[in-house]
Amino acid sequence: MFYLVAILVFLADQFFKLLTRAKLIPGQSVPAIDGILHFTYVQNTGAAFGFLRDQRPLLVLVGVTISIIIIHFYLRAKKDHVLLKISLAAILGGSLGNLFDRILLGYVVDYIDFRIFPVFNLSDVAINLGVLFIFLDIFFKGSECTR
Repeated sequence: MFYLVAILVFLADQFFKLLTRAKLIPGQSVPAIDGILHFTYVQNTGAAFGFLRDQRPLLVLVGVTISIIIIHFYLRAKKDHVLLKISLAAILGGSLGNLFDRILLGYVVDYIDFRIFPVFNLSDVAINLGVLFIFLDIFFKGSECTR
């Protein structure tokens, strides 16, 4: 199930990024819910919030490293830690989605725009939700995550 979730996150993210690149030009914004949700095409050459802009080699290395670490934690996770495994899969799928863009395009395609927050993408959502659920699992269970 781990790899299936990671692949689904990756494919869904790539689908929306492809759609964004096909329908919008960089900088173009289309309202979905006017004043609340827009689809805005941003070519992000940095990490979160544009941090480390134009540091592609470093960001590729970080993406590869994070992906390896996530797989390592998955392989060490207890069999009954389903939430942990799904959370790690979401993080892996999101990391690979942004890594794929960075390697193939030289930038990450961002497209979700709430106008009160920097533009982001489905990979970012998956990564953040994965991290959030890992913290919640640790906080509420207070148990070890690995064997």
